[in-house]
Amino acid sequence: MASHKVIITCAVTGAIHTPSMSPYLPVTADEIAAAAIGAAEAGAAIVHLHARNEDNGKPDQSPEAFARFLPRIKQSTNAVVNLTTGGAPGMTVIERAKPAAVFKPEVASLNMGSMNFGLYPMLNRFKDFKYDWEKPGLEASRDNVFRNSFKDIEYVLEQCRDTGTRFEFECYDTSHLYNLAHFLERGLVKPPLFVQTVFGILGGIGPHPEDVAHMKRTADRLFGKHYKWSVLGAGRNQLPIAAMAAAMGGNVRVGLEDSLWIGAGKLAESNAAQVLKARQIIEGLGLEIATPDEAREILELKGGDKVAF
Repeated sequence: MASHKVIITCAVTGAIHTPSMSPYLPVTADEIAAAAIGAAEAGAAIVHLHARNEDNGKPDQSPEAFARFLPRIKQSTNAVVNLTTGGAPGMTVIERAKPAAVFKPEVASLNMGSMNFGLYPMLNRFKDFKYDWEKPGLEASRDNVFRNSFKDIEYVLEQCRDTGTRFEFECYDTSHLYNLAHFLERGLVKPPLFVQTVFGILGGIGPHPEDVAHMKRTADRLFGKHYKWSVLGAGRNQLPIAAMAAAMGGNVRVGLEDSLWIGAGKLAESNAAQVLKARQIIEGLGLEIATPDEAREILELKGGDKVAF
């Protein structure tokens, strides 16, 4: 049955890592499209997408940037497309929500609470930067609050209310689960909830196994049978947390947005390589991965023929 299969999401580029950190980080539209298609061919049922400026790799949340690769991904793969509404630090919620409002994807991400979002420890590892925005951007995270107020969340929900888009609810701490329960009680979101619990970001919950178990216990208590659980682990926590979640009946997210690595000190050369590692873990546990259409069935999505790209 599809409901017992594991959904792999691949987040192919994101807005956390900068181009100088890895030569394998997709930046151009061609690279993002190829990365998404490769991840889908490797077994990802969902591809989670950000866009970047083609000249300097800076996060770009304009619909025009997304338009350069979305049709190619749709034409080349059956994967579910998930568009970010998180954008990048410093962007307004109006900027962040625009691609999802314009393109009406099957899934959009939605962060469920404000938080400190510390990226500056990366400066301890990475010293040389190609572009002048990279180092200041990381340093600025020392004083950055990633704003996701109740009003901001309501705005994103309103923008997507009549499009049939469902959400990947990104929850970085226990309070974010309670925020989601608040919106469920108000009737502004509907089951099945796709709850992505995030571990290992400085400012959010940690990556300890007890943290993973605590988030799942809390989600079980708040949402019961009305949600589907997924995890992402940041950096070196990616695959260990994927293994924990798969063993506990959850779904997993990997990709160069969340981690540049595939082993100790070894950069992942592609998003597909991380998907294959996650797939090996899942299948090694005697489980099966979900196809894109099975993911649509599990999450009750509208279908790829009802998007606006």
